[in-house]
Amino acid sequence: MKKIHFISLLLVIAFALVSFTKLAETTKYKCMIQMTNYTGEGAYVVISLINPEGKYEKTLYVQGDDDEWFNTLESWWSFYGKKRNNIDAITGATISGGGRIISVIDIEDSKINAGYSIRFETAVEDQEYYTKDVEFPLTSETVKSKKEGAGFIRYVRMMPN
Repeated sequence: MKKIHFISLLLVIAFALVSFTKLAETTKYKCMIQMTNYTGEGAYVVISLINPEGKYEKTLYVQGDDDEWFNTLESWWSFYGKKRNNIDAITGATISGGGRIISVIDIEDSKINAGYSIRFETAVEDQEYYTKDVEFPLTSETVKSKKEGAGFIRYVRMMPN
């Protein structure tokens, strides 16, 4: 009988803790990536959240679903490859030259105007790799703007969904 009361007490405590724990508020953003007119295979693109110290914090989206090629995104791979978090829910097909794709990404509201950045890394088989094809600070203005790319990405346009 005491065991049942103890288990019941634990369940009540667990429920109370979950009830009072505030979940991080997030906003969904449409993110359109327009590629340059390059020739060759489709590009792998990784969208990452970068913390104020310039380190990877989270993978927001991956364009390219064949994990055999993830290591070509060298800087991101050194972060992701060690942890190997499940990213199946945030992957899509590669993007070909001249192509355009719209993805929806979730960003925690607390990361906006707090020194965080968003980075777009690109790699194409047998071609260049761009660690910072596009990178910009996450502010209330930049999440509603267009940013030019430096490599395979012509530009990125973001807007709240």
